[in-house]
Amino acid sequence: MSFDPHQRIFIAGHRGMVGSALVRRLRALGASDLVLRGRSELDLTDGAAVEAFYRESKPSVAIIAAARVGGIHANQSFPAAFLQENLAIALNTIHGAFRQGVKRLLFLGSSCIYPKHAPQPIREDSLLTGPLEPTNEAYAIAKIAGLKLAQFYRRQHGVLFHSAMPTNLYGPGDFYHPTHSHVIPALLRRFHEARTTGLSEVVLWGSGSPRREFLHVDDLAAACVHLLGLEDPPDWVNVGTGTDVTIRELAECVRETTGFAGGLAWDASKPDGTPRKLLDVGRLTSSGWSASIDLVSGLRRTYADFLSEMASGTLRT
Repeated sequence: MSFDPHQRIFIAGHRGMVGSALVRRLRALGASDLVLRGRSELDLTDGAAVEAFYRESKPSVAIIAAARVGGIHANQSFPAAFLQENLAIALNTIHGAFRQGVKRLLFLGSSCIYPKHAPQPIREDSLLTGPLEPTNEAYAIAKIAGLKLAQFYRRQHGVLFHSAMPTNLYGPGDFYHPTHSHVIPALLRRFHEARTTGLSEVVLWGSGSPRREFLHVDDLAAACVHLLGLEDPPDWVNVGTGTDVTIRELAECVRETTGFAGGLAWDASKPDGTPRKLLDVGRLTSSGWSASIDLVSGLRRTYADFLSEMASGTLRT
């Protein structure tokens, strides 16, 4: 079985980084019947509205890439909102799809679903074996609920609902808020602004010692298409590169990418988050897919996208 891009495909969250990458990938493959709705057109936290949308638009495939997202600061500042909104999105998009006969659904989660001290690299069966990382617990709980809801609809009703759990993402269309963004967009913006304003030093959060894995969003889009082409996909599968770097190494790489010539300082009074988070991607690679964009070239592409988005006034902040 291979993926048919000519199906009627709904992409929830098509204006976000992941959703827009999916749109690019599917259109490159010849997709001609994408169903896309912005937030002003469809409130995914409104169950009745979502079910009415499914009933009227009748997609055969739904890809759920919509979520309220943010970095450590955002997750710590708004935990109730992160839990409530993401739970509502998961429940409404999955339940509504089932109720209205959507044939296939791919729910996108996050590697933060796994326990803080899960054995590395993290296997899919590590889920629910220990406490979560407190700094993003609310988001993780919502994503676990969505994953399990898809799994249980499949188990109880035989529908082909399944999930993908990507590692840390970056790429075009990322969110560049000065305090609420993830680590790569935060670093790109800070080093760019430091270079353009002539700062001699950039101070970064934490010790720089945690290790993280990073996946370019275009690779994730390719993996999603691959998964949607599998006849019997796993209930959930990790999506990553299988390699990681320290945050200090990442910062040095971003500094070089942006051309910032100043120094780095680390504020160890700020939280590091999970010590290490590397996914075991054996299940995905055994199905025939692996990432193709390395971190250095991916950062260069992403910085070029950042500059282009800033020049055009489309930078998400």
